[in-house]
Amino acid sequence: MPEVSRFFGIVIRMYHNDHAPAHFHAIYGEHEALIHIDTLEILRGHLPRRALALVLEWSALHRDALRADWQLARGGVELHPIPPLD
Repeated sequence: MPEVSRFFGIVIRMYHNDHAPAHFHAIYGEHEALIHIDTLEILRGHLPRRALALVLEWSALHRDALRADWQLARGGVELHPIPPLD
């Protein structure tokens, strides 16, 4: 699964040809959550509160890039890296 970004121990990934709705995987240690790109709601899984806050802040800043990578992933094309949260 291609890695899109990494910050503060959190890894953001997207699967090629993954199921709708448009989402990304946020992994922090043994925790994983699928986050809807448009609504930023958790579709499945769980992250600790602080990690989730960082993921939501990052994804709100990069929503357009996430949507673009989702389209690339659907087409099986290499994804573009997205800058980490500073």
